[in-house]
Amino acid sequence: MASLRDIIREITRKHLEENNSMIMGQCLSAVGWVNGTVPDTQGVVELPMTDVAGADIACGVAITGRRPILVLRFQDFLLLNGNALAIFAAKRKEIFQKSCPLFVRALAKEGNGTGNSHSGKLHSTFMHFPGLRIWAPITPNEYQACWDDFMQHDDPTICFEHRSTFDNEEEFKNLITPNADITVFAISLARINAKEAVGQLWKEGVICNLIAIPQLKPFTLSNESIDCLEQSGRGLVVDTGYETCGAARDIAYQYSVANNVIVEAMGLKEVSAGVARGKENLTPSAEEIMVKVKSML
Repeated sequence: MASLRDIIREITRKHLEENNSMIMGQCLSAVGWVNGTVPDTQGVVELPMTDVAGADIACGVAITGRRPILVLRFQDFLLLNGNALAIFAAKRKEIFQKSCPLFVRALAKEGNGTGNSHSGKLHSTFMHFPGLRIWAPITPNEYQACWDDFMQHDDPTICFEHRSTFDNEEEFKNLITPNADITVFAISLARINAKEAVGQLWKEGVICNLIAIPQLKPFTLSNESIDCLEQSGRGLVVDTGYETCGAARDIAYQYSVANNVIVEAMGLKEVSAGVARGKENLTPSAEEIMVKVKSML
């Protein structure tokens, strides 16, 4: 079976070879070709180690219609490239009626001494800006859906990836059951931990729905998810990013308003990530999710 890594590499190869496009970033061909996700083919452009110029160059290519891919090896670098993405690319279509279709791959990493400048998960930050399409896929089919969505629209897209999911070959189907005690929604890496938590909770007699959220913006309250939440009467949105002003709280609010039920949010703690063991700020673990669910019940 193909892994998420394989799908990313093949999508990229086809785009570069068949659409005469470009993939650009720092150290694309070094240190393992970005965890094996970049193909050794035409259109691979190595950018200088400036950290701040990549998005400007990618936007310049995008407005010519070549739909480039920009790779940011750590999501923290989104802040250094934020002006071109949030002020130019996101606004160009609405303000000037001219699009800037670029695909940004923003990679996350956490733990193992990654530290405060390379541990960011910043999807919530860029959800704030109108004009950007935001995804956080963790399965091969979800990534393909993200790419297809990009190719079907002319809006800039930021795909928030997590290195810990690159080996994943499994498609996570939503777990929905009658008479559930709570409905859990999960984003990015939090979904893997939530799946483990839900499995253990079932063994303890706590019945949970589990619903994936791969597309963050535009976000749709599906009829299926609304029905599940209405039946269970409680909900929890678990995120791999910060809880404060984050995607989980925003989505929890939307579900609360739609269903008039209690939906809470859970994400990273309000502390910076350090490099020392025990000082890292990690995605909520299965154990932490279990404790949260039990406290809500």
